Amino acid sequence: MAKIGKRMRSAREKVDPTSKVSIGEAVRLVKENATAKFDETIEISINLNVDPRHADQNVRGVVALPNGTGNDVRVAVFAKDDKADEARAAGADLVGADDLAAIIEGGEIAFDRVIATPDMMPVVGRLGKVLGPRGLMPNPKLGSVTNDVRAAVEAAKSGEVQYRVEKLGIIHAGIGKASFSEAQIRENLDAFLGAVMKAKPSGVKGTYVNKLALTSTMGPGVRFDMTDTSGSGQDAAERSEERRVGKE
Repeated sequence: MAKIGKRMRSAREKVDPTSKVSIGEAVRLVKENATAKFDETIEISINLNVDPRHADQNVRGVVALPNGTGNDVRVAVFAKDDKADEARAAGADLVGADDLAAIIEGGEIAFDRVIATPDMMPVVGRLGKVLGPRGLMPNPKLGSVTNDVRAAVEAAKSGEVQYRVEKLGIIHAGIGKASFSEAQIRENLDAFLGAVMKAKPSGVKGTYVNKLALTSTMGPGVRFDMTDTSGSGQDAAERSEERRVGKE
């Protein structure tokens, strides 16, 4: 059995794994326990009462976090001519067509997000076996297949997060960094939970969210009470939308 260090033992002493806390307390505890020598990622795990084997319950989407993710997102864009120039001007890290496809087929995946114009999808389609398992395949429903290349690149760079439920009905996502303030983490968490709540499949009966936990890269998970957010799941989405509109 692996030895548990003093830092982790100290963090675990502050968290009762059998109980739930309020969302505010969860944010406080996770931030307090993020004591590694690097800026840990704050992560949310949501266990949903869905069966991803059914297409209508395959919960997925994209959400723009009001305070970003704290990560430097590398973006690859499949585009030609003016759209390629537009992508470069927007800050895309890699831009190309068949040449970019050849790089990817050679095993070089030096990016975190892929965006493509509709006319480039025949080229991108050949890369399905490479990009698909990594969750990088462009999808029009997620805004990554678009002619508005500038907006897509800027959104990806500014802290847009894509999420998708896994086979066991769990969603994992990074929603910030330990260096963020508690208020910033809470705002990002509100936005993410609001998006997931709005994405509830119509076929789900009864409880939609089974469990919620917040953690940092090297810290223990903290379960928090859904009653602190379920009644405000829609409110969280509305608060996120109000902040977005206010910034425009």
